[in-house]
Amino acid sequence: MTSSTPLLVIEDLHAAAGDTEIIKGMSLTVERGQIHALMGPNGSGKSTLSYVLMGHPGYEVTSGRILYKGEDITESSPDQRGRDGMFLGFQYPEEIPGVSVLNFLRTALSNRTGTDFTVLELRLKVAEAMKELGMDQSFADRYLNEGFSGGERKRNEILQMTVLEPELAVLDETDSGLDIDALRTVAEGVQRMHTPERGFLIITHYQRMLDYITPDVVHVFVDGKVVESGGPDLAARIEEAGYDEYRLEVRT
Repeated sequence: MTSSTPLLVIEDLHAAAGDTEIIKGMSLTVERGQIHALMGPNGSGKSTLSYVLMGHPGYEVTSGRILYKGEDITESSPDQRGRDGMFLGFQYPEEIPGVSVLNFLRTALSNRTGTDFTVLELRLKVAEAMKELGMDQSFADRYLNEGFSGGERKRNEILQMTVLEPELAVLDETDSGLDIDALRTVAEGVQRMHTPERGFLIITHYQRMLDYITPDVVHVFVDGKVVESGGPDLAARIEEAGYDEYRLEVRT
């Protein structure tokens, strides 16, 4: 891959769940070093897009392509995408009882890098990341998301991103349900990870996350496709005016 090759290219993507088409001709390009924000109303297909990008088996790509680092990954498995440096921060992270945060990260990082880290090596790496995120060290030994508050679950997603160091991070409404302190922690984690080689696609309903993270490009996503793209001022306009004008355009 040359330096001029985009990190992610979505070409006229159509995807469905069963007989229901949800993504209806989506195109988008994320260059290395860019932060893109995808904003849209509830039910527009934003979360579906994040799952399709990561290869969720519950959704079928019916036409179009997904290119990652210049390679067509439309048919690639989720684990292959993860090993290649793609990361998804879930809107509703699942509980995994009996599996500690530390052991989960050890397995995930070993699969990502091909290196079998010892528990001590990983504990040191995780402790450093937790310190940066202002998290209590005891967090590492708790079972993954079991009994976690909403804010703790989202901080855990950012911890995973920090430890795994993906090249492309897709954050699906990570700001959902967060208080102002947790929101600031998540935003600082993204800013800390933002490098010239790493790209972000931040999926959100509101502007509140973008008060702390300035995107390079903002996309308005309605009824399964991008209907407008622009700079950070577009997010402010949506916050003020809402999505009604875009819904009307799609219907007509």
